[in-house]
Amino acid sequence: MAADTSSSQPRKADPFFQTRGVVITPKDLTIADWPERAVAAGLTTIALHPTPTVAKDFILSDEGQAFLQKCQDLDLDVEYELHAMAELLPRDLFETTPGLFRMNGKGERAADCNLCVHSEEALDIVGRNAVDIAKVLRPTTGRYFYWGDDGKPWCRCPKCRGLSDSDQALLLANRLLDALRAVDPKAQIAHLAYANTLDPPAHVAPQPGIFLEFAPIRRRYDAPLAAADVPENRHNLERLDAHLALFPRNTAQALEYWLDCSRFSKWKKPAVKIPWLREVFAADLDTYGGRGVCHVTTFAVYIDAEYIERHGEPPLEEYGALLRTWPAKR
Repeated sequence: MAADTSSSQPRKADPFFQTRGVVITPKDLTIADWPERAVAAGLTTIALHPTPTVAKDFILSDEGQAFLQKCQDLDLDVEYELHAMAELLPRDLFETTPGLFRMNGKGERAADCNLCVHSEEALDIVGRNAVDIAKVLRPTTGRYFYWGDDGKPWCRCPKCRGLSDSDQALLLANRLLDALRAVDPKAQIAHLAYANTLDPPAHVAPQPGIFLEFAPIRRRYDAPLAAADVPENRHNLERLDAHLALFPRNTAQALEYWLDCSRFSKWKKPAVKIPWLREVFAADLDTYGGRGVCHVTTFAVYIDAEYIERHGEPPLEEYGALLRTWPAKR
């Protein structure tokens, strides 16, 4: 399958971007030949989203098993990019053990999101459940993506409040890595820089095997990420550079939204046509590639049979071609 992401930079004859991917949901597989389309575009990786249960239910079905076999036959890597916290720490535990859960700003324990990272019991439960999930959702790359709750706050208890949300997310990632490496010695874990974890951690350091995943959801896509005159983009780029001072560049991944029809449609159907701008995408590849980031993927949610019927083919081939041939004269 694809090269180990812990390796050094690719050989000169190889594409610079080692991971060239898309992130979709099982519902998007109304396009039955999604894997074939990905390979035809020169992509290396297809990832399933959004939660462990949704991904597991699909993978355990006949359709899911056929999907995995097809990807294997095509030498296409499969990963799982997951909002996992509600399943790593089931909310029904709150009734008997509220200390597992985060404290909110009012000083109250709450089961609304995430956990208390200073609860050893909570960390143990999360680790065991991560291993159980991995028994079904085993990425072919060894890269695991177990994110916190989507953009939600972390713990404000007396022990946690000195740590930012980014620090707490990284502390959890370090612990998850320990748990997973007991069953998968080559496991790597993503630390997601996104929304409330976009600022870099200040008090917790990543263990070897933790890689950065940078997801600038609040940027603009009508201008390059490096556009100095676009405050939203400049803010995100500054945060990327701050993270790259802490995390290895050659394992870092950009999780982008260039093809994320769901985002452009404000997460409602009917889906709009993706506002694809080739020059913005090409400039963004210069930004990431120039910084040594050689793993790139994009959400491509809502690119399904209905999308093609309404809008025609998405710009998947151009996306893959520019990734595969970077750097190229334009």
